[in-house]
Amino acid sequence: MPGTGANGGETADETDTTTVETLVVGSGVAGCAAALAAARAGQDVLLVTKAERPADATSWWAQGGVAVSREHPEAFKQDILTASDGAADPDAVDVLVENANDAVEDVLVETLDVPFDTDENGDGEFAYGREAAHGERRILHVNASTGRHVLGPFLSHLDDHPNVAIREDTAALELLTREGRVHGAMVQSVGTVEPVYAGATVLATGGIGALYDRSTNPTGATGDGIAMAALAGADVTDMEYVQFHPTAYAGDEPFLLSEAVRGEGALLRNGDNERFMPEYHPDAELAPRDVVARTVAAERDRTGDVVLDVSPLDFEAEFPDLAAKCEERGIDVETGVPVSPAEHFVCGGIDVDSRGRASLDRLFAVGECSRTGVHGANRLASTSLLEGLVWGLRAGQAAAADGADPTVVEAPDLRDSDPALPEAFAEEKFGRLRRTTEEYVGLARTPDGLRRARAAIRRLKGEVDAYVRTRTSRELYELRAATVTGLLIVRAASENAESRGCHHLVDESAETTDAGEENEAHAGRP
Repeated sequence: MPGTGANGGETADETDTTTVETLVVGSGVAGCAAALAAARAGQDVLLVTKAERPADATSWWAQGGVAVSREHPEAFKQDILTASDGAADPDAVDVLVENANDAVEDVLVETLDVPFDTDENGDGEFAYGREAAHGERRILHVNASTGRHVLGPFLSHLDDHPNVAIREDTAALELLTREGRVHGAMVQSVGTVEPVYAGATVLATGGIGALYDRSTNPTGATGDGIAMAALAGADVTDMEYVQFHPTAYAGDEPFLLSEAVRGEGALLRNGDNERFMPEYHPDAELAPRDVVARTVAAERDRTGDVVLDVSPLDFEAEFPDLAAKCEERGIDVETGVPVSPAEHFVCGGIDVDSRGRASLDRLFAVGECSRTGVHGANRLASTSLLEGLVWGLRAGQAAAADGADPTVVEAPDLRDSDPALPEAFAEEKFGRLRRTTEEYVGLARTPDGLRRARAAIRRLKGEVDAYVRTRTSRELYELRAATVTGLLIVRAASENAESRGCHHLVDESAETTDAGEENEAHAGRP
């Protein structure tokens, strides 16, 4: 594909451009679902992704599984609402639970033939798992590595689809807009920057893990889609609700220990070898994630350690992938796996409707970069892949209906006239950002800490913007996206004086917070 004025080349015109009916940015389950639905509707689809392999997408890292409604959609809905601390949109939850079974059956079972675990009876029936805050067993899974068993086949299926083209190692830098409508995106691939014009654009760029030192996300989760949409003028909502998973390995290079392990009977013990969760919440280890995460952090502070005791179950047989990972790290599971909270999922994002439409015309968002209203202030376990699948299919269908007329508009001149970035420039700036978010925008927040964070990230964003004016590179735009997204989180947190779900405010005059009282208050909410 030809270059553009972005690097001093020729200006794009209608004979020297890339146009496509539907552009999808991101190759996780949500992006794949949107591409599949648009392709099924007969659209030509281009899927661009920063990933060079499936493991670079957040969906690949998903362990627990895919929750479905089974025969009890109302019970599923109530569990989502309760886990959300009463903040989820009931209408959005209805969309999720009413479409869950059909979406999973259509795509994951019939189209992709995902090898979900079956029960021990040998009759081929699925073995449904249970995880925290779920009232019953409703989670389809493949060992504790469900994401990779879904995403790999999904990408292979799209590779073979005649209406879909996939371009890997390609980063979207910013959206092409004119008069409130999105016309595609500027993308960079192999050092070349060019506009891709699209009738409809679907953002499926994943999460924000790169903003935190400890995260269960891949390093490329820099908030790209959220930042691009916000800079283009799209509505972004609920960014203060950043979820921390309570059981990530506490050592270097944290990895997730699935909620399913606790669902099958694993217990949390503190440094005094005491099981503590029953004292904090009636559901003990199966309390909502925000409750367990705060409690684990409090017990680590009080006793020096928290471990996940897997002795009540046959860990190696039931979770062989996790057992192998522990063995690789030299972890003695007999004495328990050391755990501590890590950033896991942002419940807010680009505000969208029940079809994934954003506030800008012809722009859609799905997956973790979107805010559908399903998760409220805290996400229920094993609903992320499901939400991505359901909204991906719905957005892909809507994009196909809306986006049949790609229009070429004037592309921005992204200058690349100055010398390359100083060595370790992005690494140093990311380090500053992560230190700020970890200290002030983590599990517990104070008004003063949020003010400090806002000032620090604004200064950092100003430094990055100065470089963006004369340089165009993927790492620089990722850094800009991360600072914009960080600022959105801090602003939303600063403006919300209600402590709820993942957004937990503490008294600045107190060094510690009575986690028991806070968790009890959470448990009493509808």
